[in-house]
Amino acid sequence: MTEISTLGEFGLIDRLTDDLPRANNTTKYAVGDDAAVLGYGERDVLVTTDLLLEGVHFDLTYVPLKHLGYKAAVVNISDICAMGGTPRQLTVSLGISQRFTVEHIDELYAGIRLACERYGTDIVGGDTTASRQGLVISITCIGDVEKDKAILRSGARVNDLICVSGNLGAAYMGLQLLEREKAVSKGMKDFQPDFAGKEYIIERQLKPEPRVDIVKELREAGIQPTSMMDVSDGLSSELLHICRQSKVGCRIYEERIPIEYQTAAMAEELNMNLVTAALNGGEDYELLFTVPLHDKDRVAALRDVHVIGYICDADKGCAMITRDGESEIPLKAQGFNPLK
Repeated sequence: MTEISTLGEFGLIDRLTDDLPRANNTTKYAVGDDAAVLGYGERDVLVTTDLLLEGVHFDLTYVPLKHLGYKAAVVNISDICAMGGTPRQLTVSLGISQRFTVEHIDELYAGIRLACERYGTDIVGGDTTASRQGLVISITCIGDVEKDKAILRSGARVNDLICVSGNLGAAYMGLQLLEREKAVSKGMKDFQPDFAGKEYIIERQLKPEPRVDIVKELREAGIQPTSMMDVSDGLSSELLHICRQSKVGCRIYEERIPIEYQTAAMAEELNMNLVTAALNGGEDYELLFTVPLHDKDRVAALRDVHVIGYICDADKGCAMITRDGESEIPLKAQGFNPLK
């Protein structure tokens, strides 16, 4: 018998969905991207879903329910953005254990509603049931995009530039700080965590934002990325997804990986490798995308977008060029694996 953990999340998905039959010609792109693409009329429909389990994806010891609801909605909205689309509707399904009150669920829903109001998305349905394993949240987001304009992971081409928005590693370092304070507080009454000067990385972990602004700027600049996805599992994992599905290789430069000051300070305080955190931390929900070389100047003019490398032939593999330019480190998918 094969243990599921040996396959990992994406290996299991590949195994379960390999050679799935299609009965409907409206199914344009199915499993394998941030969202499925369905062809209906003048615009294509995008559909994505995420399942969050207490004790696996979140810890209510330090995650407020309102923040959790907001984040649960945002991670789905981010997937629609990663396809170049516009989020339109959400369905929300909850598994609720007996320890939760009506007021608790009101607080969770307040966060979901806030995210929907901020990003113009309607809650249109869902389901609720009892749970014996704590809180379970399943959200499906529906969006749309101009016909045949969905940005897939499989479109990167040799000589394309690799770009990323914002900065990386902050959400992961925020998680490390929260876990540290949780450990320190164990068995103590009236404990006050020390978050002074670290508010940014805490917010990046508890209340991420989808980069709808970057999608809008790309449209306004007339830039059509050749591939794109959001950084939920870490830069290394996401780059390897793009390269595998596009059948290409890549080179990124260590010195060009964007990292915020609080992230660097927290890594130093915890004696952690900063670049490793940026490559493998995940949950930043920034956009990783590739553009043709001829768009170099237009991309350079965009706010909060960084060119970090380029696409090369598949036989050259995927690697990071170190700061001294003397060596290359192969990229490995070392992000969060919930099946381990």
